[in-house]
Amino acid sequence: MKVGFIGLGVMGKSMAINILNCDYKLKVYDVIKETMTELEEIGAEVGNSPADAAEGCDVIMTSLPNSKIVEDVILGKDGILEAAKEGAVIVDLSSITPKVIQNISEKCIKKCIEVIDAPVSGGAKGAKEGTLTIMAGGKIEVLEKVRPILDCIAKKVNYVGGVGAGDTVKLINNMLLGINMVACAEALALGTKAGIKPDLLYEIISQSSGSSYALKAKYENFISQGNFEPGFMIDLQYKDLQLAISTAKELNAPMFMGNIAQQMFETARAEGLGKKDISAVINLYEKWLNVSVRK
Repeated sequence: MKVGFIGLGVMGKSMAINILNCDYKLKVYDVIKETMTELEEIGAEVGNSPADAAEGCDVIMTSLPNSKIVEDVILGKDGILEAAKEGAVIVDLSSITPKVIQNISEKCIKKCIEVIDAPVSGGAKGAKEGTLTIMAGGKIEVLEKVRPILDCIAKKVNYVGGVGAGDTVKLINNMLLGINMVACAEALALGTKAGIKPDLLYEIISQSSGSSYALKAKYENFISQGNFEPGFMIDLQYKDLQLAISTAKELNAPMFMGNIAQQMFETARAEGLGKKDISAVINLYEKWLNVSVRK
């Protein structure tokens, strides 16, 4: 199979490299030319537009920041749909709303092109190591066709239902991550304010009922070190919470904790922390409580 890959950001670049390392022919495109040059130097072919990157490919993969960009890259001028061949499969690795990917799929089907929504979880580290978790939506037989490529970037590929189901599971997962991250920051700051050493708090809680992925993934290498380079950016967590909230509104479902978490990340963005790791939300509590949650 020849693979097109569009979107070489923090996640996309690592995924594209892992696909190259599996000996697939790869043609890439990104708006940042320097990143394409890096991939070209290790064996990728470079396109000059999404359409150019998609032309002649059996599978076209996208890893992009938001719903609008995904729509533009697939459906817009010089987009994938202009050049993709009949029988090709588009695999969107982005995190967007289920409604948007379903709309894209409807338009692609008319040109005999299948769509799989396959958002990923595992962060920059998982993307680099090829150990991501994928939640895939679409036709099962189409997923099986592209599974060998997904196996190059993921340790686990979960089939969760029709088109849009992957994005639904992802936004729920990331909503829970955002809520847990805020809760961890609040708890660690309160304990520190009360005079308990942060390392002791972490040691006990990480082995007790209050433990969570957010605590274990973000305390030792981020919070305790004062290292807030992403990771998973606050701007992206905010975006994912907005996707969850928008979906909840469509379903007439109340979301108390999700809305509160989103407001916390919005406050962090207002404080200039948008490009920092989500663990930097603790900086807000440190400021408010006049504490430092460090080793």
